[in-house]
Amino acid sequence: MPAHRAHHISMVGVPAVSHVLPSLAVIKELVDRGHRVTYANDPAVSDLVETTGAELIPCSSTLPVADNDWPDDPIAAMGLFLDNAIHNLPQLHSAYDDDPADLYLYDIGGFAVRALAESQGRPLVQLSPTFVAWTGFDREVTAQLRQLPGADEYRTRFAQWLDDCGATTTDIDAFAGVPERALALIPKAMQPKADTVDTGIVTFVGPCFDARSAMDSWDRPADAENVLLISLGSAYTRQPAFYRECLAAYGDLPGWHIVLQVGQHTDPDTLGEIPSNVEVHPWVPQRAILERADAFVTHAGMGGCGEGLLAGVPMIAVPQAADQFMNADKLVELGVARRIDTADATAEALRAALNELTTDADVAHRSAALRADAQAEGGTMRAADLIEAMLP
Repeated sequence: MPAHRAHHISMVGVPAVSHVLPSLAVIKELVDRGHRVTYANDPAVSDLVETTGAELIPCSSTLPVADNDWPDDPIAAMGLFLDNAIHNLPQLHSAYDDDPADLYLYDIGGFAVRALAESQGRPLVQLSPTFVAWTGFDREVTAQLRQLPGADEYRTRFAQWLDDCGATTTDIDAFAGVPERALALIPKAMQPKADTVDTGIVTFVGPCFDARSAMDSWDRPADAENVLLISLGSAYTRQPAFYRECLAAYGDLPGWHIVLQVGQHTDPDTLGEIPSNVEVHPWVPQRAILERADAFVTHAGMGGCGEGLLAGVPMIAVPQAADQFMNADKLVELGVARRIDTADATAEALRAALNELTTDADVAHRSAALRADAQAEGGTMRAADLIEAMLP
């Protein structure tokens, strides 16, 4: 429903594709409802932002997104996001001190805007592309991080920045955590310890897509009895050995048509002979294919997990980094997936997992039930309605 009057809404993010894509449809819907929406992010993602109709506010990032050169050490990775926040805040002040938003939205990685919003006394809503903190998170996760080498130095530097940045929330863990209001753009089924999440703060709206636009086109071959999509997302695609195992597992598998996405950094010529039932691309319209697919080999990024559940397809989870290992285990717990770590992803293991998943009636039943649950969470329209309800 259109708002009674237009507002200025700002979204602040980071230039990682997996953090930009989940909320794009929500931003577009707010624009379509007549609001003025500005989007502060690195110009590297300007093409994505421009598809929504929002106005890009250039805000350069120091994150190593372009070359995907992330440290394995979690404290070092957290330090990169703190560096980015320190770098972003003066740019945000320059853009918004004389043109404040009525409401600030932000990705979990764009938390510098919390300091801006608090200094301006403006409302703030987090749009989380992944799971959120649950009751006991501080005790179970944050306390463990505090014991790691470098944690004391990191927290000292964070505290010094909070003293100077104008924020009213001065506790480090509270500032970097869930604010007073958050929308989780994931199926609630993917949330760890979902029954302990404070639903007075967090609302699960499920994956968000532009429901009124035609889905990116993909035609399922007429002679394909079954379709399998293989994709390791956008960041962890330099896996030619894994792709060769997939070709050995599924190439010429009777009745199966295979769509293999290899990313921008893997040359298909390095994969050897491509079987006749396999199509290889650097990028594919993942959601469009999943809506017509029968199974999904995924790195278990939260975006892929959500799209797989929304499509109701069983999944083979091959986690690569970060939260993907936890996500993979959650899919297994839900009864719709098998987890195979990269080192164990032989052709034999991959083929056996596909056969087990697609011949198990219980897996099909659970996949259908989880699809219905995800669809019922409301997606884009519910998210936009909730955001409008928070406008002053």
